[in-house]
Amino acid sequence: MIKQILSRLPRKSLKNDSSESVRQDSASPNSGSRSSGAPGPVTSGSISNGPKRTSSAVFPASVVAGIEPLVPFKDVPSAERMNLFVSKVSLCCVTFDFTEPTKNSIEKDVKKHTLLELVDFVSPGSMRFSEPAILAMCRMCAVNLFRVFPPNCRSHTGGNGGENDDELPVFDPAWPHLQIVYDLLLKFITSSCLDAKVAKKYIDHSFILRLLDLFDSEDPRERDCLKTILHRAYGKFMVHRPFIRKSTSNVFYRFAFETERHNGIAELLEIYGSIISGFAVPLKEEHKIFLWRVLIPLHKPKSLGVYFQQLSYCVTQFIEKEPKLASTVIKGLLKFWPITNSQKEVMFLAEIEEILESINMVEFQKIMAPLFWRLGCCINSFHFQDWLVSFPAPRLLHAREISFALPHVKPPE
Repeated sequence: MIKQILSRLPRKSLKNDSSESVRQDSASPNSGSRSSGAPGPVTSGSISNGPKRTSSAVFPASVVAGIEPLVPFKDVPSAERMNLFVSKVSLCCVTFDFTEPTKNSIEKDVKKHTLLELVDFVSPGSMRFSEPAILAMCRMCAVNLFRVFPPNCRSHTGGNGGENDDELPVFDPAWPHLQIVYDLLLKFITSSCLDAKVAKKYIDHSFILRLLDLFDSEDPRERDCLKTILHRAYGKFMVHRPFIRKSTSNVFYRFAFETERHNGIAELLEIYGSIISGFAVPLKEEHKIFLWRVLIPLHKPKSLGVYFQQLSYCVTQFIEKEPKLASTVIKGLLKFWPITNSQKEVMFLAEIEEILESINMVEFQKIMAPLFWRLGCCINSFHFQDWLVSFPAPRLLHAREISFALPHVKPPE
């Protein structure tokens, strides 16, 4: 009897251990029992292992029990369509790993079809959006779009002075999916059925900051969509305009004085160019400060050629608004004049040439001596041929005539 009792004790202990291990394995996300069954829904937390899909959404992602297609909008009465809209938007809060095209292909197709349905529903603008619908849309866009880019994706940005211009841009494998979300967000923001007074509570400062963070994406297609969306948001939400300008200035500050690494400077400057064109005259002091403290220092980074066209347009817009700023801009250009980079020197000369075409005599006399001294240094430079081909012959002859008078002009102190 005692032997029988003792012989049972080890077996009972092993049984308990095995049951504990089974419970632990069943609770583990990497257990084999999960893979043997039907594929379940993938939420934002299940894709955190991939660096490209790291999420930092403003709103927490909800867990969806299953992803199945819902009834079309045309099959429900008009009074119930807004509730169906919220349900479809909530369904699209499920995220997937697009680095593996064959994984969850059925669920991806269901979500893509649902997103396209939402785009078609929002486009006509026939029904006013309720507050729960606005909240659901902002939450869905945050879950799908807002993510943190890993540092290695920024290692070859334009901060190396064009050394990596031959490299092809990196395209996000999830772009066919992200493009629909961006299209939906754009149509939602520009819809006449969206009440800006209600939407500003959800498209708030935190939402705008997350949008600005996405401008560092390496995919040029994503940056182009963001450019349009941010510009439309600036026009829609007047209460957010000062914050958008301030936050954009902070991006420029960080780029010019700290990192010199960012993928979206050209797109942000393009947005600011359209903003400057809408400034009232006379210009406010804060706008002049932006010109002197932000736009002028942006001539300093080595990657100027990436965004020079957009930067030059912004500067020109300021001078057209207030011609007296021409001398201030030229003084700033002379301050940041490149000494050893002949390619940047050609860009500076081209910008100064454009400014001189519209400057008046009073402002020209303020900068005449230091400007002619700098032009003389350019003519006497070993890289004179680099900018010789960039200007017509008559203007070069005029520059040579100026150089003869340069010995009588003292260098600027």
